[in-house]
Amino acid sequence: MAKSKSLYFCNACGGQTLKWQGQCPHCREWNTLVEAVAEKTSYTSFDKNSFRFIAATEVSQVCNLNEVVTEESPRYSTEMTEFDRVLGGGLVRGGIILLGGDPGIGKSTLLLQALSAMSARHEVLYVSGEESAQQVALRAKRLTLEVSAVKLLTEIRLENIQAVLAEYQPKVAVIDSIQTIYSDTLQSAPGSVAQVRECAAQLTRLAKAQGVCIFLIGHVTKEGALAGPRVLEHMVDTVLYFEGDTHSSFRLIRAFKNRFGAVNELGVFAMTEKGLREVSNPSALFLSHHDSRVSGSCVMVTQEGSRPLLVEIQALVDAAHAPNPRRLSVGLEQNRLAMLLAVLHRHAGIPCFDQDVFINAVGGAKITEPGADLAVVLAIVSSLKNKPLPEKIVVFGEIGLAGEVRPVQRGQERLKEAAKLGFVKAIIPKANQPKQSIPGLEIIAVQRIEEAVIQLR
Repeated sequence: MAKSKSLYFCNACGGQTLKWQGQCPHCREWNTLVEAVAEKTSYTSFDKNSFRFIAATEVSQVCNLNEVVTEESPRYSTEMTEFDRVLGGGLVRGGIILLGGDPGIGKSTLLLQALSAMSARHEVLYVSGEESAQQVALRAKRLTLEVSAVKLLTEIRLENIQAVLAEYQPKVAVIDSIQTIYSDTLQSAPGSVAQVRECAAQLTRLAKAQGVCIFLIGHVTKEGALAGPRVLEHMVDTVLYFEGDTHSSFRLIRAFKNRFGAVNELGVFAMTEKGLREVSNPSALFLSHHDSRVSGSCVMVTQEGSRPLLVEIQALVDAAHAPNPRRLSVGLEQNRLAMLLAVLHRHAGIPCFDQDVFINAVGGAKITEPGADLAVVLAIVSSLKNKPLPEKIVVFGEIGLAGEVRPVQRGQERLKEAAKLGFVKAIIPKANQPKQSIPGLEIIAVQRIEEAVIQLR
């Protein structure tokens, strides 16, 4: 018996090589090559009806771009406002959505709830490759969902799934999960790089050809990235990440790629006994309710996609009891904290080189934008001096290395959100000062970091 030949595939770019190397020769990423059996195609001819690589749409002639006739694709509502927001307004005909998240975070629960709500208006199909029909039925019963119109298929063979999709012609289908599906045309096991890439490509072509919207549930690695080749994220139209601590009841859905809407949109849910429930006022999750004013606490307005959110930044500054003071940041970038402490010392004359500094974004929020700089600095100064900030004050702004307070995007929307939630004072960059006053909100515009620190004296 001939020995099977091995190839090595890159998880980052999908490239292949004959031998293992520490660095991928195609994309130069380190430690991304994984071994797989070389595949043998089962096709013996190149007839267009037998070859598996066929075009999803008809081949068109070369034309000028302005001559192309366009039309808005109708969207299907998932009957969940927060989910529709992340998707860009709903589902698009022929769209492919990849949903990833940690085990047990609620991916299957969310999509089963969405299919149950959509089944009254559209044909839907749930394909389960990880659970039996009894397990899916028990989940639906536990969540008290109306699933009489939801069709269920427990199958992991791609060719059988394609036949069912062609027969029933559903508007929306869920594949749970893409790592469990395999194709007969490949010899490797389900979940391998080749199988995931091939199955996703075939399902994408089928979705575009038949106009069915397909959800692909994807596994994640221990680093939190989607398992399988990186080309999987390039093939789909939308990539969603389901985030949240399993010990907390709150769940966040973020869009990292969306061909039909804005990226970085955020949907907020709460996990209950009856499944996931939408949170209409997500800012309330990230704000603490103190009986009295406390030092080291500052509220900022961050922008998640098109939605402004109020998040409380807490700081704790204490004398260091070791030669190297600790710098710990939860929910914010660690390196940016060290930079802000240096700017605070140089331009505001407040040293923290002998202090332990701990920063936390309340509620498990993750803030990646630099607009949190001013709130972090004021929280640190408040904790260091043990002096609370004024009540009902909100802060946002980016800080440069020269000590200037730089503007952030959509400042007007942030201020309106703060005023709507009852805040009466705002410290913002000078360039973000609105031309017209906002009722009930006093604006304090600053240009330098020292001007903002003066507000605590």
